[in-house]
Amino acid sequence: METAMKVRRLILVEGRSIRSVSRETGISRNTVKKYLSSESPPSYKRSKPAALHKLRDHEASLRQWFEFDLKRPSRERRTAQKLYEQLILEGYQGSYSPVCRFIKKLKSSHGSPQQAFIPLQFESGDAMQFDWSQEVVVLGGVEQKIKIAHFRLSHSRKPFVIAYPRETQEMLLDAFVHALTFYQGVPKRVLIDNPKTMVIKIGKGKERDFHPRFLALMNHYLIQPVACTPASGWEKGQVENQVNVLRNQLFKPQLRFDNLAALNTHLLACCQTLGQRPHPQFKDKSIDTLFDQERLMLRPLGRAFDGYVEKTVKVSSTCLVQYDSNYYSVPSAHAKHRISLRAYADRVVCIAEQQVVASHQRSFGKYEYLFEPWHYVDLLKQKPGALRDGAPFVQWELPQAIESIKKRYLQRAGGDRDFVELLLLIKVHDLDIVTTACELALEERTTQLSAIVNLINRLIEPDIEPLADVESYPQLGVPPEANCQRYEQLRATGATA
Repeated sequence: METAMKVRRLILVEGRSIRSVSRETGISRNTVKKYLSSESPPSYKRSKPAALHKLRDHEASLRQWFEFDLKRPSRERRTAQKLYEQLILEGYQGSYSPVCRFIKKLKSSHGSPQQAFIPLQFESGDAMQFDWSQEVVVLGGVEQKIKIAHFRLSHSRKPFVIAYPRETQEMLLDAFVHALTFYQGVPKRVLIDNPKTMVIKIGKGKERDFHPRFLALMNHYLIQPVACTPASGWEKGQVENQVNVLRNQLFKPQLRFDNLAALNTHLLACCQTLGQRPHPQFKDKSIDTLFDQERLMLRPLGRAFDGYVEKTVKVSSTCLVQYDSNYYSVPSAHAKHRISLRAYADRVVCIAEQQVVASHQRSFGKYEYLFEPWHYVDLLKQKPGALRDGAPFVQWELPQAIESIKKRYLQRAGGDRDFVELLLLIKVHDLDIVTTACELALEERTTQLSAIVNLINRLIEPDIEPLADVESYPQLGVPPEANCQRYEQLRATGATA
């Protein structure tokens, strides 16, 4: 700029010629003429686009991969980093920046114009954001779609994620309990979407009719639920962005675990690691540093919410109740009666007369039967033959000693009734006591039921405490003498009387 100004001043003010100025400054006459033709500062213009250099040979592959990903669901599309790593495997020797610029150019040519948003700011301990996402993982060798509950404290940006098989009411309640336990405190508000598990009816503005069970959760922790405007995800943009970021960081490549519990253990460790990253706004501090400060502003957690969904069901004549396409057994005394069923995220509990009568690990398959054999033992008194082919007893695992006696009983006529009596003894006494009695009976080479009952009675007899030191008892002054004549004296005395 200074050179152009000097050239223009020499010619236009001092009247110098172009040739003399060119000779004095060493600038070509053509360049001097350019300076004279415009008052704008000189600038360089490319005659053709800059070459991509090392990326040029891989441009076709990169475009093909990008167009292929456009046909896939957005959650399964590869990021620029993933495409760069794939290019490295194909022999690309350049840096990441050209790949990133090329992908950005492709996105702008296929995408819609960007929207503008207003930045949001949250006070410490004020708000938490929640959202669901769907991911694909391999559990036990089987590819499955799972639901991920995402939480994020709006001030410290501390994330928490937990996986569930489904996005049902009880899963939602359980996720909130785990999240608040992880944060060790309760914020004032929670920003949510409008799913049916939380919002029944959307009114004007922010008016909402919340689901009774979700409202019970909010009332328990005294949190104010704030539902976003439909199609306005920017109102909780932090957790919306977290869904995409963690999908790329945690679920690509595809995760493989034995079960859901192992996956959640891994995700919990990842949440701890993510807290070590710099805070997006206060870059000189980590997320965990601000989280430690924000935790002081959260209200105390208190007692955990009992997150279940309850319904009334009728017990069938086969002592089964149905929930979510699966069947669970209850004690035979409740057959054909109505009881209360409470579904948790991981178990199913049956309540009758304010008492828990059955509890099962929850199954997420279809048309599966979950039996507890002890629920049917009382029925065996009238139907002992069902012991051989009854569905609840097919895979019943009993202690080895009792299994040995069962095998011997079922080999003879009437043995099934004797084994039913043995099972009823287990309900009266402890399983360990009956098992010990059976082991002793096998050692004595007997399997008679009467012998086992005798051994049980011997095991449960109370221990007699030994007498205290006899020397502490009162002593006789005159020791008694052994005199057999005293008997004859007593007889004579009796005859006289």
